[in-house]
Amino acid sequence: MNSGMLMRRDAPYEKGATALLLVDMQRIWLVPGADPHHPDRGADHYFYRMTASETVPNAIALVQAARFAGVEVLHTIIQSLTEDGRDRSLDHKLTPIHIPPSLEDGLPLPDLMPEGDEIMLPKTSSGVFNSTNIDYILKNLGIRQLIIFGIMTDQCVDMAVRDAADRGYYVTCVTDASMTATPERQAAGLAAFSGYCWQADTKTVVERLNALGKGE
Repeated sequence: MNSGMLMRRDAPYEKGATALLLVDMQRIWLVPGADPHHPDRGADHYFYRMTASETVPNAIALVQAARFAGVEVLHTIIQSLTEDGRDRSLDHKLTPIHIPPSLEDGLPLPDLMPEGDEIMLPKTSSGVFNSTNIDYILKNLGIRQLIIFGIMTDQCVDMAVRDAADRGYYVTCVTDASMTATPERQAAGLAAFSGYCWQADTKTVVERLNALGKGE
């Protein structure tokens, strides 16, 4: 790809220049009863129903397609670097949010765990570009096209999309592999950052990744 040439956000993905980023697909947020901030939410809550039936299966399909295509798969999780959380952002201290490195529920879901030498970046802010060296890593990898999805659509996914766009990446947000707490928030979140990315569904993105893997 000519780095000086502009292209459309929905341009076909290019081998060696495309990466997949999963945002906060952790057990603590996705397993009913694990989130200490929402003990009232049972398995029948909108968020858990939608993540179990749609978001997680779609995320698995996207990861499998990316691996088939030879696309870099990166994971970011909310996790402190220290057991007492002293390295957390001010916002996470005030909220408070603290997931120590030793907490097993802080890891991604078993079906979404990194494989091989896939990169996983712990963060202590909503925006992965603000509290990790992901921009440095992506540039070292030669990435220009970034496929983003995860939770929450209107929080950490929103931040990743906007920040990636501001730093010069062509961003895809996979809408049905991202989720937040209510249908109203989901719709509002996707609408709010639609100008920063190409929004596509899992089927469309998987087809493009499969085509890339087949050399089409």
